Amino acid sequence: MDTVDILKKVRRIEIKSKGLSNQVFSGQYHSVFKGRGMAFSEVREYQYGDDIRSIDWNVTARFNHPYVKIFDEERELTVVLLIDVSGSNEFGTEKQLKEELMTEIAAVLAFSAIQNNDKVGVIFFSDKVEKFIPPKKGVSHILRIIRELVDFKPESQKTNISEALRFLTNALKKRCTAFLISDFIDTGYEEAMKIAARKHDVVALKVFDKRETTLPDVGLVKISNKEDGKQLWIDTSDEKTLRNYNDWWKKTDQYFNNVLIHSGVDSAKIHTGEDYVRPLMGLFKKRGARY
Repeated sequence: MDTVDILKKVRRIEIKSKGLSNQVFSGQYHSVFKGRGMAFSEVREYQYGDDIRSIDWNVTARFNHPYVKIFDEERELTVVLLIDVSGSNEFGTEKQLKEELMTEIAAVLAFSAIQNNDKVGVIFFSDKVEKFIPPKKGVSHILRIIRELVDFKPESQKTNISEALRFLTNALKKRCTAFLISDFIDTGYEEAMKIAARKHDVVALKVFDKRETTLPDVGLVKISNKEDGKQLWIDTSDEKTLRNYNDWWKKTDQYFNNVLIHSGVDSAKIHTGEDYVRPLMGLFKKRGARY
């Protein structure tokens, strides 16, 4: 894809994402994803009924009269998008590839965040952290992120979700809202998810294609694994082959579900043939009802 094509695609995504963010997600995002910490504002003289735990002892000693600290709720957030750029996302049999759907979802979330005056950063990951764009504000920063999403070429095709989560935990010192966008065709990330979720507000968005959930009965076919490059012939009319594949998919999906339950992480599942507005709105409403 040359520079002109990249810019055209970035512009199309910008227009669509901005429109959805303004018309659909803006209010929901602002009410559900907002700062929940408290930031120091000022000190004032102690008044009857004030919590004695808020007394500023240094100021009190200086003026020989009790003063208390006043805190305001922090409204601004730091939002981090963890984007899976592994080879398995170069797949799609319906409206679009998984990686294209991930790009659109990430763009909508990014534009919603900057409308709330939040900082937005990105972690691109495969089986390692491929690139980290530190959180910043502004439309130009978001457009840079979208361009990277459109044109990014990872060094590795494999997946390791644990590596991305560990990087998030170590690199972001302040609590943030982290959207982990992946097909989650991986295992072994439960402990890393638990640790990340204790420090940050992690939200998992699973993107998949319905064709991945079961093999069609089309006889003998040659398949390839994009992540390890291996190819093999399989007989899709063989009952054992179909059963083994279906069992693998169910096991992988159940692992994802169990990890979220044990780590207390909110999630949504979005497939390539559907409009992603509905599942995202469902996620927002579920969180809004709880907070």
